[in-house]
Amino acid sequence: MGPAIQISGVRAGYGTSIVLEGIDLEVATGEVLAVVGRSGTGKTTLLRVISGAVAPMSGQVRLAGADPSESRRAKRIGLVGQDSALHPWRTVLANVQLPLEVNTLDMNGGPTPREWITRVGLDRAVDQYPHQLSGGMRQRVALARSLVADPSLLLMDEPLSSLDELTREDLRLELVGFWGNHRTVVYVTHDVTEAVFLADRVAVIGGHPGRIVGIVAVELARPRDPSLRRDSRFLDLVDDVRKLLA
Repeated sequence: MGPAIQISGVRAGYGTSIVLEGIDLEVATGEVLAVVGRSGTGKTTLLRVISGAVAPMSGQVRLAGADPSESRRAKRIGLVGQDSALHPWRTVLANVQLPLEVNTLDMNGGPTPREWITRVGLDRAVDQYPHQLSGGMRQRVALARSLVADPSLLLMDEPLSSLDELTREDLRLELVGFWGNHRTVVYVTHDVTEAVFLADRVAVIGGHPGRIVGIVAVELARPRDPSLRRDSRFLDLVDDVRKLLA
């Protein structure tokens, strides 16, 4: 089986502004790759290039050996951003059902919208509206909505950044269980500790335009417990990532 994502010599940006330069990256099927970097180095643009929303100025992006447009048409890409982007006039259930309605997708034996709502711990809020939910609850709805169509690739752009630390910690611990072992994840974050805790590898972007300045392999067993963050191996990996950021 080939890589889930293969990026070769990509330059990308907007108009005449170059945001990313010389990006070469492979992500294996089922791998969780975290992407960290300072503001303005092109982390979000990298996600947009992978999803096919931004076409490279040069170079090539392949998802499972094909152009990203094929994955977009087949609804194999899930997106979760900083803003939950829920429709305020739709209930929790209706928001989670939306991808299936818009794309007329079948469940194919996977969890139903109600089952995903239960999985993210919101079964008591199924008939509530976004304004009745906390920030953490809204992000849980956004996560369920992104997973209901069972995408093989999940792109996450700092989905926990707007949450308080306790809520962020709760969701951080639950994310890997939601992802499953078959799902490829690219997870953008500013939080180095979060990146190391969640990922199989951490890619560091630096410079203007942004380039991948290094990749740190996180060879720590799963499942990962919060106590891991006091382990010397974990702290060494966090230090390795921070050195690349510097």
